[in-house]
Amino acid sequence: MKSDLIYLVQTNTTIGFLSQNLQKLNKIKNRPPNKKFLKVISDFSLLPRVPKKHRKRVRKTPNNNTYVIKNEAYRVITEPHHREFLKKFKWMYSSSANESGKNFDEEFATKNADVLVIDKRGYFESEPSKIYKLSKNKIKRLR
Repeated sequence: MKSDLIYLVQTNTTIGFLSQNLQKLNKIKNRPPNKKFLKVISDFSLLPRVPKKHRKRVRKTPNNNTYVIKNEAYRVITEPHHREFLKKFKWMYSSSANESGKNFDEEFATKNADVLVIDKRGYFESEPSKIYKLSKNKIKRLR
């Protein structure tokens, strides 16, 4: 599997584009180049250093939480199907499979993906993840 391709995958929350190629994702999504992407990872060991006060929370909370650490967003994937795919790459940038600011459009998503990854769940949209910003002493819910 190539890491510079755009994969259309059922993530733990929505249908998403996954890739290690930021420029290609930005171009497809038509979004500003300075806007950061979520980094999904297959293992807790790939997270940057989490402030000591929050380590237990990050390890024990549900899969659908995103954590902003030092202005970078991370989500550790524990959902089995998504994690199995992600293990091949260890990490990838993730974004919903739609144009920036627009709703999901299956035609747009399939046209812009290099590889369609379909598991037994098929494609579906569910509740978005909660986003928490972690600092040394505080935690702030962003979404």
